Amino acid sequence: MPERTSYDAVIVGGGHNGLVAAAYLARAGRSVLVLERLDHTGGAAVSTRAFAGTDARLSRYSYLVSLLPPKIVQDLGLRFAVRKRTVSSYTPAVRDGRPTGLLVGGGDARTRAAFAELTGSDREFTAWQDFYGRTRRLAERVFPTLTEPLPSRDALRARIDDDALWHALFERPLGELVEETFTDDLVRGVVLTDALIGTFATAHDPSLRQNRCFLYHVIGGGTGDWDVPIGGMGALTDALADAARGAGAEIVTDCEVTGIATDGRTAEVTCDRGTVGARRVLVNAAPRELARLLGEEPPPPAEGAQLKVNMLLTRLPRLRDTRVDPREAFSGTFHIAEGYRQLEDAYQQAASGALPAAPPSEIYCHSLTDPSILGADLVRQGYQTLTLFGLHAPARLFTADTAEKAPTRDRLLAATLAELDTHLAEPLADCLAHDADGRPCIEARSPLDLDRELGLPGGNIFHRDLAFPYAEPADDPAGDTVAARWGVATSRPTVLLCGAGAPRGGGVSGIPGHNAAMAVLEEGRAAH
Repeated sequence: MPERTSYDAVIVGGGHNGLVAAAYLARAGRSVLVLERLDHTGGAAVSTRAFAGTDARLSRYSYLVSLLPPKIVQDLGLRFAVRKRTVSSYTPAVRDGRPTGLLVGGGDARTRAAFAELTGSDREFTAWQDFYGRTRRLAERVFPTLTEPLPSRDALRARIDDDALWHALFERPLGELVEETFTDDLVRGVVLTDALIGTFATAHDPSLRQNRCFLYHVIGGGTGDWDVPIGGMGALTDALADAARGAGAEIVTDCEVTGIATDGRTAEVTCDRGTVGARRVLVNAAPRELARLLGEEPPPPAEGAQLKVNMLLTRLPRLRDTRVDPREAFSGTFHIAEGYRQLEDAYQQAASGALPAAPPSEIYCHSLTDPSILGADLVRQGYQTLTLFGLHAPARLFTADTAEKAPTRDRLLAATLAELDTHLAEPLADCLAHDADGRPCIEARSPLDLDRELGLPGGNIFHRDLAFPYAEPADDPAGDTVAARWGVATSRPTVLLCGAGAPRGGGVSGIPGHNAAMAVLEEGRAAH
């Protein structure tokens, strides 16, 4: 039970954003209560022993870190670190009937040689260098704004100070820029994948949802690098929970919130253990759940579009492309069936209601960069983890599946692994470890599984379509308020949105939690 009947702030949801907000507010001397439906904190950023009798703590849902500002780690004194990957990506291919591929990493000279061997010239490598040089400059300008009050569109454009890039990324479909910059189909596909993570769209989607997804995938940390969390994703949320508790916040798990009521000055939060009062309520849940708690009309349905697979292997599989060491190929992002045309074909097939014939996906091996997630015996025996993230798997394809039986998910998993096997010199199944009950160490989650388990609407990992990181009229439901300036306002002045569905949300960032806490603290200063 909560220790008090009223708090300065009640936070609904103990995922990483809620914990960030709790830690900031508690450190500022506010009384804080976090209520979490599950029996543990962390939300989608958790580490789990997924396979019975195996000493492997896998990042079950979210798995890489890019958008978490070092500022948050430093402000909260977190004992948490990330590690760089020496290889960015490897994409296998077949050219002229022989297995080959593109390895990006290991220094410019090696990457240049890999581009030249695949494409026959230096053109694509030069274009690649120029393209990502421009996105890095964009990242340096945009990333710092994410923990500042929400800028206007014009202010962000002026800060970027590159009208051509602004037009290409913020006003026109990303496919136009990709096609005018690169000529090789495989290179184009590798670039496009950052626009399709959990996002069901084509390169030329007029909604620009692919552009928004791409933007968040290239601005992280001011560099666009995607890093490995040491100790797994749970190491971050464990550190955040410790920081919040250490500052005086209360965290109550196994406690589902069922409603929020407010008179415009204070609020009451009803949960299955009673009702508590709050000066401010911070909701670390999807806009769909916020509407339900307030008794409002829900927003338009959201839809996720990914297959998430976790595996434990006794060894890494050998590759058909014998020039590449599997330890390098799998340490970065291993792209499967993600050529430009393949991605478009997969989208069109899924949009028509069919599973993609060649499901696109990407894999990486956490344990190559950070073996600490494995027990010492597994490390000595050469065990490794694999994380697979499948694209163009929209929730609409899985409506016949249930929690008990998921034939569609199982068919997609089989097809995805078969596509991977076309690039391996041995079947992946031969490398899978087995758990204490003799079952292969592999688990898969569809978008609807994520909805059931985590409350992600339609399995959307961003809670809704991502938004550009500037103020839109729809972002200001409360008028000219402190919460609106920080991009965390809702229709009720005492209720703030601190989850991934806030503008500048999505990914493991803590940014909405930080911004909601800053809004509460600024309101408090203004009141005094």
